Amino acid sequence: MAVSVEDFAPAYTGKDVDDVVILGGGLAGLFCALKLSPRPVTIITNAPIGQGASSAWAQGGIAAAISEQDSVEKHRDDTLAAGCGICEEKIVDQMTREGSDRVHDLLSYGVPFDQDLEGRLKFSREAAHSQSRVVRVRGDMAGKAIMDALIAAVRNTPSIRVLEGYIGESFLGEGRYVTGVLARRRGGIERMAFPAKAVVLASGGIGHLYGMTTNPHEANGHGLAMAARAGAVIADAEFVQFHPTALDVGKDPTPLATEALRGEGAILVNKAGERFMDGLHPDRELAPRDIVARAIHQEIAAGRGAYLDCREAIGDRFKEEFPTVFAAAGAAGIDPTKDLLPVAPAEHYHMGGVLTDANGRTSLDGLWAAGEVASTGAHGANRLASNSLLEAVVFAARIAEDIQGLMPTPRSAYWNAMDDEPGLPSQRNVEERDAITVLRNTLARNVGVVRDADSLKIALADIVKSERICVRQSIKNMMVAGKIIAASALKRQESRGGHFRSDFPKANPDMAKRSYTTLKEVEAITAEVLETA
Repeated sequence: MAVSVEDFAPAYTGKDVDDVVILGGGLAGLFCALKLSPRPVTIITNAPIGQGASSAWAQGGIAAAISEQDSVEKHRDDTLAAGCGICEEKIVDQMTREGSDRVHDLLSYGVPFDQDLEGRLKFSREAAHSQSRVVRVRGDMAGKAIMDALIAAVRNTPSIRVLEGYIGESFLGEGRYVTGVLARRRGGIERMAFPAKAVVLASGGIGHLYGMTTNPHEANGHGLAMAARAGAVIADAEFVQFHPTALDVGKDPTPLATEALRGEGAILVNKAGERFMDGLHPDRELAPRDIVARAIHQEIAAGRGAYLDCREAIGDRFKEEFPTVFAAAGAAGIDPTKDLLPVAPAEHYHMGGVLTDANGRTSLDGLWAAGEVASTGAHGANRLASNSLLEAVVFAARIAEDIQGLMPTPRSAYWNAMDDEPGLPSQRNVEERDAITVLRNTLARNVGVVRDADSLKIALADIVKSERICVRQSIKNMMVAGKIIAASALKRQESRGGHFRSDFPKANPDMAKRSYTTLKEVEAITAEVLETA
């Protein structure tokens, strides 16, 4: 249930409200704010703008059917194939058709996409794409370059105010209508209410709920939990994508070895030098991510190890063409021009999230969602490589257009400080850190690349025990998000895309459809598990 502004009446003194509040400073949030200009917008972001966003870490690029050899239909069909039968076809068609316009928007904001000597965009190919259609920046720096350009544009837009270092905790609301955001200063006790005529949830994914992830610490599922607690419908939460080739060098977050390396011809081998993708899929290393991730998982589980061999395919070009991966490998004492790169699957992207329609509207009035926190139906059970950035900008733009149509007259913006939460004892902070460790370990171990009923029930029980000692709402939100994923995975008794059940290893044609849940149902599933334990 959303929190009412009246709950904070002693501290709330204003009468006007912000036009639009955006929770999240990643690609979706910034792009939406720019598209809303000159309407007053307040962006609330957990970390300094750009630093806590998964978008900035994206290496591959953004997929769009722009080249003469490509077509929207080909991009649409590739996306549908990767989604394993549960994509919303109309949503996919819409997203792929609008991709070219959104890439040109990014160019207008100053994103330096790679171009040839004649000024034409250069394209690369990634897994499960039938064409080379991924636009990149210096090989593996697209995410950072896009975010740098958008941050500069936002800083130079007077109508956009950015409030950094605040964590969203709850939605303000009246019944099913979301009327604002309640946030807390990161590391402190100050809380602030942001009443709004429209709220856009762009808080990112759930990656850091897992012990091994390529996502930043801020990707902790709090937006998903906030929406669920307010009563929003959640879709496809069981579908978690694990990037096959995270660098297994003991770092948290785990450095990513971009799929573009395999697109350039790098191969996967085990300790014996055997190319283990042979015979598993016609596309071998460029098979869909779930297939490659399970193959690597199996090699590691069998004690054979998994390595990415870039020596012949890329060799001395590595440092120039893939500087981010080269630097990460070098920090671990590995020279990819001469050495094998140790890799393992790591949580990378959540296909599920808050259910939205074609304009980003959620099931709650006044609340829109975009980016990884949303579930538009574009990705189905397994996201096609480099479609995440595309989805973020396409639906961020659609949300802005939808809000502009509903709210033709801009209003002034302001905020009010709130300081009504008591300080937390240091011992409680220690216990909450222990609870987070339990959460991350149990999701990595029991809700990972391979799952079964027993492991999912263990995960739910572990999370409930941890949840009982949590005090801060932001930490409780992490526990709620974890339960949503585990309970949804327990509910789907089949294997499809990023969701693989070893006790139900085959796809069930009768379940070739999206899943929907609410926090009420998740709590009922959890209670039943605890009763039968």
